[in-house]
Amino acid sequence: MEMNTTASYPTNSTVVSGNNGSEFIDAYAKVRQSLNIMSLIIYCLAFVLGVLGNGVVIWVTGFKMKKTVNTVWFLNLAVADFLFTASLPLSVVYLASGFHWPFGKFMCKLNSTISFLNIFASVYILMVISVDRCVSVVWPIWAQNHRSVRKASYVSLGVWVVSLILSAPYFIFRDTGPSFFDKDIINCFYNFALSDDNESLSVFQLSLFRLQAMTITRFLLGFVVPFTVIVSCYAVIIHRIRRNRTLASQSSRPFKIIAAVIITFFLCWAPYHIFSLIEMVNYTYRSETLGHVTTIGVPIATSLAFLNSCLNPLLYVFMGQDFKDKVRKSILNILKTAFQEEVSGSHTDAKSVETSRTNDKSALDTEV
Repeated sequence: MEMNTTASYPTNSTVVSGNNGSEFIDAYAKVRQSLNIMSLIIYCLAFVLGVLGNGVVIWVTGFKMKKTVNTVWFLNLAVADFLFTASLPLSVVYLASGFHWPFGKFMCKLNSTISFLNIFASVYILMVISVDRCVSVVWPIWAQNHRSVRKASYVSLGVWVVSLILSAPYFIFRDTGPSFFDKDIINCFYNFALSDDNESLSVFQLSLFRLQAMTITRFLLGFVVPFTVIVSCYAVIIHRIRRNRTLASQSSRPFKIIAAVIITFFLCWAPYHIFSLIEMVNYTYRSETLGHVTTIGVPIATSLAFLNSCLNPLLYVFMGQDFKDKVRKSILNILKTAFQEEVSGSHTDAKSVETSRTNDKSALDTEV
């Protein structure tokens, strides 16, 4: 069975039964202990900053600002991060108690599901934001006439439904059971075969197949596909902005904020997905070199992924306006400025199109 060595967050670390496995764990005991301490510090930091920061964003976008398409996007992004960071104390207890899970099987399943729900919901909301920005820049008149809070809410609901469906397998396969090394310690782990038989070849093959399927699916649908869409959208946006200086000045602030959020998400999550693939290969072929890599890399990559859920509110504040304004204005006003719609931008662009048409018509009349 696959054991989770970095709390209950989605990782694929394995514990190999037998003497070789025991020697492997003992050989890395000091390294693991140091990494666990580092992880505990980061988990606690992410919990405090994430709950407070995302809570403020939810309060501002949900109750203190007029409902717009932008506030709907950022509200849902904050909710996804808030749910995850609010569940971090369970992972902190699990890690601090030597990977003993005292909360029962249902909470083991739920905690892992919330983690993956955050992964999928966050990246798909960022993808939707990118598509929305692209449409607003390329077809400003159409966007002004068709973008609405109701449609944005429906799209957000669709994102949550899709994310929940993609997260469901992790709820199914998450399980609890006695540790291989200490029967008094209950681990929260992935039981892909849904079986207690650790010796059967057929059970191992079934576990391996499901592990590979879920890891590759998560990598493709939770990273490659959405980021391909995101990069494509921003390539179009940058190309369009370079051709239109007025549009560039109107889109500068929100473009930088959203770009910063997406880049931060990529930097925080890319290592996690890479190490997940490496761990999957190691689980299949049992490489000592890959064992070294995953022992050190997986906890670091996982901790980096944790941090992403508390960074967005900081980006909103520090990129919302100039530093002097940040000092003078309240957090509420800063966030309002960061999330406000680009009505002036779309209107200016649309107005310029109409003005161009009028000028063309006047020139034509003059020639006639």
